[in-house]
Amino acid sequence: MTHHPLSLLSLALSLVLVQACSHTPRPHEAVWVEPAVGEISLHRGENAVLAGEWEYEEGGMVVPLKLDRFGNGSYDFKDGRFRTDVLSDHRWAGAWAQQENDREGGFEITLSPDFSEGDGRWWYTRIEEDHAPTKAGGRFHVVKVQSMAEHHPGPAEHVPQ
Repeated sequence: MTHHPLSLLSLALSLVLVQACSHTPRPHEAVWVEPAVGEISLHRGENAVLAGEWEYEEGGMVVPLKLDRFGNGSYDFKDGRFRTDVLSDHRWAGAWAQQENDREGGFEITLSPDFSEGDGRWWYTRIEEDHAPTKAGGRFHVVKVQSMAEHHPGPAEHVPQ
């Protein structure tokens, strides 16, 4: 039995299309991708800058962020997640997602010279089924929170009793 070259080409194209379509995310699926441990390529000295607790301040609301040494973590508001993609010089950028209200977006922060705070802006990349939202984002401020455990007074420092 001989096959016509055109029918073999049609069959091959059909298989490619079926395979391509099977890997396309469904509209209701979130596109958030959790980074693998160690995937973010930050310099060792910069890792410590992001690790710990930060306070996100916007319009009078303060939300604590808990970040690992790669700048990835979570926050309680709307079951939020926070991912760092870039930390270069004093520019910090990445993505956020909120499970509870089915939204995702990006952010960019300019950090202070000592990396203790910064001003940023955020935007939407997805709101529920809308993958090209036009709704405006906002501006915010972040501050690194230092716990008492991080500061132990030396013998020359006076500690009030």
